[in-house]
Amino acid sequence: MYPHERSLVKKYAKDPFVIIGVNSDKKARLKTAMKKNGITWRSFWDGGNTRGPIARKWGVSGWPTIYVLDAKGVIRYKSVRGKSMDKAIETLLAEMKEKKADKEEEKKAPKKKAKF
Repeated sequence: MYPHERSLVKKYAKDPFVIIGVNSDKKARLKTAMKKNGITWRSFWDGGNTRGPIARKWGVSGWPTIYVLDAKGVIRYKSVRGKSMDKAIETLLAEMKEKKADKEEEKKAPKKKAKF
């Protein structure tokens, strides 16, 4: 799993994309695992068990659980991995680019004056 996540961080380094990790391992094990697996993204410790406050709030019952959120923070995909995760990310990035292009077009369009 970590090699794929590392590849995503590298692939989307110039895009509005981040990975946020949540981990329930013991703190000592977490630090070792992060170093060993090259985890460079922000990762939060959730109390050392699967019943931590973050897991409870997000309805996580086991690890790994993956959520892909859009730019507004809405969960759009859950439990996607591998190529399914890649597709989810690319879909959301394409939506963002399309919305940005639409806004830029609106700015360029001449404004019509109201006739009275």
